[in-house]
Amino acid sequence: MKLLNLFELSSANRKQLAQIPDLEIIDPEQVTPSLITKISAIYGWNQLGTEVLNQSTQLRFVQSNSAGVDYLPLKTFKQKGILLANVSGIHAEPISETVIAYVLAFVRGVLESEHAKQQSKWIGDQIRPTITTLHQKVAAIYGTGHIGQEIANKLKVFGVKTIGISRHGHPAANFDQVFTDHDAIKATEAADIIINIMPLTEQTHHFFDRSFFETLTNQPLFINVGRGPSVDTEALVSALQAGKLSGAGLDVYEQEPLATDSPLWGMANVIMTPHISGGFVEYGDAAFAILRENLKSILKNDRVARNQVDLSEGY
Repeated sequence: MKLLNLFELSSANRKQLAQIPDLEIIDPEQVTPSLITKISAIYGWNQLGTEVLNQSTQLRFVQSNSAGVDYLPLKTFKQKGILLANVSGIHAEPISETVIAYVLAFVRGVLESEHAKQQSKWIGDQIRPTITTLHQKVAAIYGTGHIGQEIANKLKVFGVKTIGISRHGHPAANFDQVFTDHDAIKATEAADIIINIMPLTEQTHHFFDRSFFETLTNQPLFINVGRGPSVDTEALVSALQAGKLSGAGLDVYEQEPLATDSPLWGMANVIMTPHISGGFVEYGDAAFAILRENLKSILKNDRVARNQVDLSEGY
């Protein structure tokens, strides 16, 4: 098997791969017109991956270095019988910690205090009456997979009631209740916090649109650490301006980088991070562990051992 590396492999990673029989690592600078037709596996993805997809007759496995795979040519993979795996699961801890940071910044007055600091203002008496706690609050989490479950786990430590929303509505760890997408409106009516961690599919594109935000009556905090295009940006801005939402914590956006003229930049009740919620220093090694396990399985029995993506569902 010839593996094209388009992500990152440390020297320690390469030594481990060298122990796998019949596996050869190809780096981008080594690719030649004749070699590109013989590549059978790809780690990561960029334009070179697309060229391999178009030219190689042997490509049979792609290991994504991300959890979301909506940017990949899934239909072509399915047509050509190419197996795909993602790194779902490794983001649960960092993303859940980011969500907690957003939430606490809002409920404990950190965001307002930071804004006041920029103006050298002491506003203790002004914001103290607005500060609350998370105890007995209700959080509606859209997406009940690894990340959603870990977010729910951390919120329950603070005494939060956790409601999950998923396509199937099956019970999931750390959720007090789970509803289907069709029952989502009822589930969010009493929510104090709404968190999106859904994958991006045709069904979830602009799931959070104007009609969704207009149904809200509790002025919840809205957090998006899922996929940017699942939220209609104009509708989100309108909901924030109209007071349908008390605030927002955003890590992903419909357009990335976010346009410099976006109204979101100037909103005092919005926390924004530049698509970093899933990052951590050990990311490369965590992703590599999944790659290594899958390569060994592919070579042994042509099966994905971990995190195979359903090409029809998109996750």
